[in-house]
Amino acid sequence: MDTKYIIGIIAILLIAIIGGAMFLGGGSSVQRADNELVVAAYSHGGEPETGFDPILGWNYYSEPLIQSTLLKVNRNLDYENDLATSWKANDNFTEYTVKLRDDVKFTDNSTLDAEDVAFTFNEAKATGASLDLSSMDNATAVDNTTVKFDLNKKDSTFVDKFAYIGIVPSDSYNNETYGSNPVGSGPFKFVQWDKGQQVILEKNPDYYGKQPEFDKLTILFEQNEAALNAARNKEVDVAAVPMQYANETVDGYNMVLMDTIDVRGLTLPTEPDTGKTTEDGSPMGNNITADKAVREALNYGINRTAIAEGALNGVGVPTSDGVPHLLPWYNKEAQIQDADVDKAKKLLSDAGWKDTDGDGIVEKDGVKASLNVYYPSNAPERQAIAVALGEQAKEFGIEINATGSNWDEMGSHKWTDPIVYGYGSTDPSTIFSKYHSSQIETGNYAMLNDSAVDAHIDKAMGESREASYDDWKAASWDGKTGFSAKGDAPWLWVGEIKYGYFVDDSLDISEDTALIQPHGGDIFGNILDWSRTSSIEESK
Repeated sequence: MDTKYIIGIIAILLIAIIGGAMFLGGGSSVQRADNELVVAAYSHGGEPETGFDPILGWNYYSEPLIQSTLLKVNRNLDYENDLATSWKANDNFTEYTVKLRDDVKFTDNSTLDAEDVAFTFNEAKATGASLDLSSMDNATAVDNTTVKFDLNKKDSTFVDKFAYIGIVPSDSYNNETYGSNPVGSGPFKFVQWDKGQQVILEKNPDYYGKQPEFDKLTILFEQNEAALNAARNKEVDVAAVPMQYANETVDGYNMVLMDTIDVRGLTLPTEPDTGKTTEDGSPMGNNITADKAVREALNYGINRTAIAEGALNGVGVPTSDGVPHLLPWYNKEAQIQDADVDKAKKLLSDAGWKDTDGDGIVEKDGVKASLNVYYPSNAPERQAIAVALGEQAKEFGIEINATGSNWDEMGSHKWTDPIVYGYGSTDPSTIFSKYHSSQIETGNYAMLNDSAVDAHIDKAMGESREASYDDWKAASWDGKTGFSAKGDAPWLWVGEIKYGYFVDDSLDISEDTALIQPHGGDIFGNILDWSRTSSIEESK
């Protein structure tokens, strides 16, 4: 064979190998048309293990994109109709009736009616994998456009669930296959799921509402530094990044920081370890945090402002009861003056916690005040919080061992050790889940058992939304007790976070209509208002 020909082949192969290496290394720019969107939005629920099935939990706090919901939450945290044309509850909030649009089609061309809505809610209750629907007995289709929800107790917060569950077609739904090939009635329709990489959606031409400007939406499942690199490589229109990158700059992008109702804090189990277990055998109790003096010392001794400026990169908002200040049931009177190391030391000393061996850790009855604080390893801000708490707590004699883990492993520690959690919802019933004594073996991991708190929550659940605000506030602090640091201190709440997004200069995500971000984020909450203001090529 001719030597020059061989050399030519080798050169071509080398170019191909180098080009491939550059691509794999993220060094190339992904080409996309102006009418397409590519978003690295792991914060928007991440990649769902069970697929894009609302019944199994797909984005129940965020815009499901593929499916429609009965109601939508607007920027002012009020509810607007989506599939619903109206809704009403009876006087004691044990029955809800919803009227539906009659012009909605699923993407398989079948008609969406009341039977589909009733089926979706009943299936979601049966699986228990999505929202807490324990207050619902059943949903019934009265006629094609009317659904009735019968409850087993007073629950004025049930209306919130109407905004959280995407509706699926009852005739074709299969819980084993739907998540991988979902049929919905939302603004986008499912095209392709490349597991571990991305999901591709296209505009739904039969959508009953305002049409999105973009014909195609690709959601990448990249997170943290990978999402940042996607922006640096000009591969995406939007990249959701942790707060540690909020002060970074990326050519051709602007950083958009969005307000949230997403808070971070850790459980402080209020019961001692007596050998008690949950029904499924999980251990319960912690002999250190069961002492209220320890819980109070942590709450008063830490410096939340310093954590907001450090671990939360200057974009956090301190909170000492876990209720975001943007919510109407935020209780200003429940907040405390923290960073008081002397008070923390006195609380511990008065309760008999002393450093008798000079190692800097107080002890009582032979037990050292040493806590393992768990956090999910893939959440940088939670790791930063756990580490910061460790540095601060040692000033008043409590040792905190920051321990990275995953949710499967942390399941056995829910009732025994502090875990750094995140919460954020427009639904006040999350307070019921976290603090009501009836929920001790479900979501009340701190095992709070306070009859006064229970009473305020029970009263709030039987009142209209606006009338309930004072009782939700009182559950946090009523002047004598509550779930806040001033009261039982079952949690060590730290701060509200913000969500940071690098947005391509060619894209307008309409910040004036952007929604308040819930736990997990909802960057697509106002996607129907997004527009391309210039060519992508012009922004490079």
